Amino acid sequence: MSSSHDVKMSAAQVVSALAVGTIAVLMVGVQPILLGELVEARQVSLEGVGIVAMAEIIMLGLGVVLGDALLPGARLRSITFVAGVCAAGLDLLTLLATGDGALTGVRAAAGLAEGVLIWGTTGVVVRTANPARVGGIFFVAQTLAQALLGVVLAHAIIPHWGWRGGFVALGLLALLPCLLAFVQPARLSPLAPPAVSGFRWSAATLQPLAVVFLQLATLGSFWAYLEPLGKAAGFDARSAQTLVAAVLAMQVVGGSLAALAVRRLPVVSTLVACSVLLAIVTTAAHQLPSGNTRDFALACALFGFVWLFMLPFHIGLAFRADPSGRLAGLVPAAQLLGSAFGPLTASFIVEGENASAVPLLSAGFALAAAALVLVGRAPRSAPALRSLP
Repeated sequence: MSSSHDVKMSAAQVVSALAVGTIAVLMVGVQPILLGELVEARQVSLEGVGIVAMAEIIMLGLGVVLGDALLPGARLRSITFVAGVCAAGLDLLTLLATGDGALTGVRAAAGLAEGVLIWGTTGVVVRTANPARVGGIFFVAQTLAQALLGVVLAHAIIPHWGWRGGFVALGLLALLPCLLAFVQPARLSPLAPPAVSGFRWSAATLQPLAVVFLQLATLGSFWAYLEPLGKAAGFDARSAQTLVAAVLAMQVVGGSLAALAVRRLPVVSTLVACSVLLAIVTTAAHQLPSGNTRDFALACALFGFVWLFMLPFHIGLAFRADPSGRLAGLVPAAQLLGSAFGPLTASFIVEGENASAVPLLSAGFALAAAALVLVGRAPRSAPALRSLP
């Protein structure tokens, strides 16, 4: 899709828009901490926590889609203000929700508001003079912010105020977009219509999206249950929460290295290797005896590194099947659906407070992804790899 780049946007406007989107995805990064605390407080069952996580992620994606389809870009500032107020209010409403159904409903609604905020940020990114570079900055910034918030939650907020303090903190942060709305661009200029291509749906074009879906299901299922798995491995509550923040930090390392390596490494071999590594890591996490916290932490660190390292290669896989780039534009949707499907599936195999089977499910997703990558390994001509904004 071609776009009209609005080069008149100032650096302050772009930074403000990126800050809005970064705040909008904070909950996604700290889900294991806050949802784990909700399980600990018996506000939600261990079986239901995966559904809560899935609902928020899916509705976040729906918010982006609905924003693109229905919301007027000319009213970006007022839309951002209203979405920020709604997100903050729903974070605070979470304090009153009890039970799987109520929490699923509240967090799903929060995800919708967060998705609208991300819609605005994405709209700004694709209209900059260099959307790929700005998009990369946004990706790393949100991960760093999630890691920082994870540390603050684990060491400052939750020890004093519990899970309620965590959601109050999220609510206060969600109000910041209401201020940033008046610094970001006032409106989004119209995008050019999509170019006509020879794209056709077939098994070959569906294969990359299926690989992306399975790899993100691997990540999403393990990530949603990381805190209870960490506690089962021998971590206390605070250490398990710190582990989540450490995994986020390793994601930044992996993503930064991938930005340098994505043009140098073969797409298929890299994605197969990443899937195999994820299968090894999650299987090892399942087999480690309780008390072996060091090895569990190392496994989680490798998990976080591989997570962000492999994402840029999804775009390369899509270009192998469709050099026009249309398929690459659908990769984020496949990532979102996969990351929601993983926790949903995991919720059906959790028994009471025992989530020990979840790593094996993640390993199964990873091996299925590796097999599917190899199915489509026949080389195809593709243009030089470019990244999505």
